[in-house]
Amino acid sequence: RPHLVDPKTGECTKVELFVMVLGASNLTYVEATMTQRGGDFIASHMRAFEYIGGVSVATVCDQLRSGVSKPCRYEPKIQRTYEAMASHYGTTVLPARPRSPRDKAKVEVGVQIAERWILARLRNDEFATLEALNARIAELLEDLNGRVMRRYGMSRRELFERSERAHLRPLPSERFAYCSFERATINIDYHVAFDDHFYSVPYQLRHEHDPIVELRVTAGTIEVLYKNRRVASHARSY
Repeated sequence: RPHLVDPKTGECTKVELFVMVLGASNLTYVEATMTQRGGDFIASHMRAFEYIGGVSVATVCDQLRSGVSKPCRYEPKIQRTYEAMASHYGTTVLPARPRSPRDKAKVEVGVQIAERWILARLRNDEFATLEALNARIAELLEDLNGRVMRRYGMSRRELFERSERAHLRPLPSERFAYCSFERATINIDYHVAFDDHFYSVPYQLRHEHDPIVELRVTAGTIEVLYKNRRVASHARSY
């Protein structure tokens, strides 16, 4: 695993490596992240799509908690925020089955290649910040994608431009805004509470048999969903 070194104390902090590989051309995207938690995991997807310049029709991921809220070999449940990100970018999430590396063979090999051609070349270097580490990874990544593959007689980048770019979906006009989902109960004054602030909903919902709603929370907005339908939207108050 890559790591950061505190220049004052010499303390070493291990970080995570995110790898995405395209299915036809093997074009690879690699970056270091602090954690595998949802925010870092989804942000890495967004930067990967932007690096590629498009979006794949399907995205095959591991069944880690940031992507799958209920692991299952046959019907895994996609984590809500990850599902919202996929919907925003127009891709379908297909989690690989547990203990089935052939479901994601491309990225399994991609991780090995990243370890050999990127991490191995960083083994004697020290980086104090994630930004500096990723800047160096980006340089080595360009070298990797520009290296001629003996099997194909061309580089990943050349193969991507020739056979795969035209089949990608376009990037959306705006980046995905990271969100979380929370359950809330409609109070007698037809407001819901979140983070010690109150937001109104249509008063008719107060008389529904099940006055439970779901809040879609971003840095700037609070959306109120009732039976998967948006019934109110407010600027988030701090």
